[in-house]
Amino acid sequence: MSGIGTPSRTASIPAACLRLDGELARPASLTVADLRARWGQRHAEVVFDCAKNGPQRHTFDGPLLREVVADARPAFDAARRKDRSRFLLDVTGGDGHRTVLSWAEIDADFADSPILLATAMDGRDLDLTGSQLVVPSDRCGARYISAITRVWVGACAFPAP
Repeated sequence: MSGIGTPSRTASIPAACLRLDGELARPASLTVADLRARWGQRHAEVVFDCAKNGPQRHTFDGPLLREVVADARPAFDAARRKDRSRFLLDVTGGDGHRTVLSWAEIDADFADSPILLATAMDGRDLDLTGSQLVVPSDRCGARYISAITRVWVGACAFPAP
């Protein structure tokens, strides 16, 4: 029996979802289950320094950010490296924490950084809490974004001359 403020046993908890939008031919809303089912999963064992809690050790599984975004078809000419290199990704978490990455960081022709949209952390699925941005090469954890709500992709706006 459920009371006020108590969820019923039959009530379903909605899965966390992230919005992939910006300068894309195919924007999408993706759940963690979508990220797990539609793209190959990579494994990363990471250690990063947390300003509040010191060194953190975790394992993450999830698809490469570049593969997920590439499937949404960013509005650049994929054959032109300089066109790709002007694109940015703005990642927002459920708590409002944001970070910006360049396409060149994740592009195989440039830095080829294996940045993940994690679907599991330490063997636990993230379906209810949401995907996490994982930057294995970072020594500090500031770009590890939890409960991702949005990944915006677009060209860098240059200031007028």
